[in-house]
Amino acid sequence: MVQLLPSPSFSLSETEQEHLLEKLDVFKVQGRDKVGRKVLLIIGKHFPARMVSSEVIKNYLEEKIYPKLGEKQFSVVYVNTDVQRSENFPGISALRSIYDAIPTNVKDNIEAVYFLHPGLQARLFFATFGRLFFNGGLYSKLKYVSRVEFLWEHVRRKEIELPEFVFEHDEELEMEYRPVTDYGLESDHPRVYTAPSVDPISMYSMRCIA
Repeated sequence: MVQLLPSPSFSLSETEQEHLLEKLDVFKVQGRDKVGRKVLLIIGKHFPARMVSSEVIKNYLEEKIYPKLGEKQFSVVYVNTDVQRSENFPGISALRSIYDAIPTNVKDNIEAVYFLHPGLQARLFFATFGRLFFNGGLYSKLKYVSRVEFLWEHVRRKEIELPEFVFEHDEELEMEYRPVTDYGLESDHPRVYTAPSVDPISMYSMRCIA
């Protein structure tokens, strides 16, 4: 039986939701990549998906974040560490709504999206829905980064401040295993589509819809 995530109930006012996003530092323009472009850092674990609406998120980005990026190219670092679908995922419809609201000039200025600590479900989600939701130009810029050490090959280490739990997760991964394929930076992989005994639709699709 398909299980749907509970619908968000936004008990906070829009002003309170904006303050919450500000307080949690979900989105911030911080540091530069190796060629000097600004970096938009997004901490997925801090995203209060069940407490803020997509409209508030869109307004917050438009008022607080996009002006800091200016009219030049920039890179995005999305930190997926310890993200829980029930807590930090806004739902497919909300995600699409937020993406569609990004101004064309901002989308065009995205140089790369570095996706740190992608789990299997995240990979399956993008393999299944990525090409449907994101235009080909942006989708091709998505790069998986398996370890923090490989992120520093693309952004300036001393200019980016990551939460401690990100480094702790790295250490846990190193202690548990290090697969042959788990090195460096990857784009979306054709092998995700043919992983044995995995049905990405049944594992992810309707359960993510809020």
